[in-house]
Amino acid sequence: MFDFPKWKLGLVVVLVLLAAVYSLPNLFPSQPAIQISANRGSTIDEALQGRVEDILQDKQIPFLAVERTDTSLLVRFGDPDEQLKGADVLHDELQDKYTVALNLASTVPGWLTAIGARPMTLGLDLQGGVHFLMEVDEQAARDKLVERYVSELYQLLRADKIAYRSVAATVGGLSIQLSTVDDRVKAQATIAAKSPDLLLDEPDPASTSLFARIRPEKLIEAQTHTITQNITTLRNRVNELGVAEPIIQQQGKMRIVVQLPGVQDTALAKRILGATATLEYRAVNDTANAVEAQTGGKIPPDSKLYFDKEGRPYLLKKEVIATGDQLIDATSGFDQQSGTPSVSVRLDSSGGKRMLDFTSENVGRPMAVVYIERVPETRTIDGKEVRSFKETQTVISVASIRGVFGPTFQTTGLESSTYARDLALLLRAGSLAVPVDIIEERIIGPSLGRENIRAGVEAMVIGTAFIIVFVMFYYKLVGVVTVLGLGINLLLLVAILSVLGATLTMPGIAGIVLTLGMAVDANVLIAERIREEIRAGNSPLTALRAGYEKAWGTILDANLTHVFASLAMFAFGSGPIRGFAITMFAGILTSMFSAVTVTQLIMALIYGRQRKVQAISV
Repeated sequence: MFDFPKWKLGLVVVLVLLAAVYSLPNLFPSQPAIQISANRGSTIDEALQGRVEDILQDKQIPFLAVERTDTSLLVRFGDPDEQLKGADVLHDELQDKYTVALNLASTVPGWLTAIGARPMTLGLDLQGGVHFLMEVDEQAARDKLVERYVSELYQLLRADKIAYRSVAATVGGLSIQLSTVDDRVKAQATIAAKSPDLLLDEPDPASTSLFARIRPEKLIEAQTHTITQNITTLRNRVNELGVAEPIIQQQGKMRIVVQLPGVQDTALAKRILGATATLEYRAVNDTANAVEAQTGGKIPPDSKLYFDKEGRPYLLKKEVIATGDQLIDATSGFDQQSGTPSVSVRLDSSGGKRMLDFTSENVGRPMAVVYIERVPETRTIDGKEVRSFKETQTVISVASIRGVFGPTFQTTGLESSTYARDLALLLRAGSLAVPVDIIEERIIGPSLGRENIRAGVEAMVIGTAFIIVFVMFYYKLVGVVTVLGLGINLLLLVAILSVLGATLTMPGIAGIVLTLGMAVDANVLIAERIREEIRAGNSPLTALRAGYEKAWGTILDANLTHVFASLAMFAFGSGPIRGFAITMFAGILTSMFSAVTVTQLIMALIYGRQRKVQAISV
């Protein structure tokens, strides 16, 4: 008899049932949708939901449903054209108070998502999305480095009690104006000893000024650090906002490539990538009147005029105590004393030391928190797109320092819990080291994605059809069993890719087609081995058993070489190559299982109950 162990039978049945369940979400296509998110000062509530429904009904734009959460509103549509019309109308009606973005909404039933079943993520070439080529502002990187050395020189001169008039950035370096010639000599020695990254020009003996230049190797190092920090920040921000499988990588010296699958709205993508938000902690100039400085225009040279959201003026010191760049972590919550929304921050060692030094010397004096936001804007001037940044600097909190604190403290007085949560998110993701300019953008619309899917599915169907016809005609019943094994193989592969959350791309579809071909190859080896055993005079059942046992070694060796190749592609490749490698690796495992174990089970169910088999249809 050709027996098959019962435990193996149970294993196959369980695996096939699980594969069927976890493959099921891929049968539920995503719906075109519009996602509405509140900008600063706005809220998502029942009134907004009613307003959106009324707007769409007044404009006679059909929609399926409007769903509300604490952070956004989701409007589902039955057709992409209706989605685009709805987005245009809502953009005009809601204006800058809300972000209106095109999206894709899941239609997977709740009971499937409850057990962790989810569809495969589609890549940029299948789902559509945006591709950006961004260039880092090289001059801004230099300017930021110069500003850092200006602040450093201020601290050095104060620490050594050297009298100075000003330290300022100039073309090509830094200009240091001292009070006397003796102060210039002392400053020259201090800078040479404590700031080796600066090169000092030889001054005139009677001069009270110095000119310093940054070493060229330090400039190169700063540029490299800047682009690395920007890539990390962009990756963190995209990950925080939930864009699946983004590609963010350096290209050339100062350029970054960003690809965001599933994002159909370029305005939203630019806002995600280009907007920055950070905090600055500054001392308040309590020796001058801010209102008089605003009306009279007489601002002290060491101070700068800022405003809060109500337009009230504040005079703050130019020197920054700490910034969001020195932040390690940020979490939103509520102040235990006042009950108002707050953000708890933790600074790095450098920022923590500066905050400790400042609060130690200024207990009882006020300190301000400035919220700085940079948002990219695109305007059309004379028929051409002009890109720029809109920067707002708003005082969000002014409070007296009640005690000495260091790297861990709380920023209170925030306007809402949503604002506190968004601020904490952006602070955790980090601010861009310097601005980046989008010099090239390409949009792959969902229509092209559907065309790619159609072409890929057609190729897979045609290729599979040829395989089915050939094996069924050439290997008869064994060929039919091979086809059943192929179906289970495909089911297992889709389930594994769905559970892993893999991104399906065109190369991934090619990997699936290749997997099916490799699975057939294994069954061809088994079928030919059975034929050889029958020609050698063995009984049909003996030939069947020997076919599986003797072909297994060859199948294992052949597939191991493919496993090593797929692992190498995954380790050293990127983007589509990695997608192909993942599909190929998972396909090898499922094809070996289905080609040997599953087909052997089916053959056992057909021939295993018969004590005497006259012939095998092969």
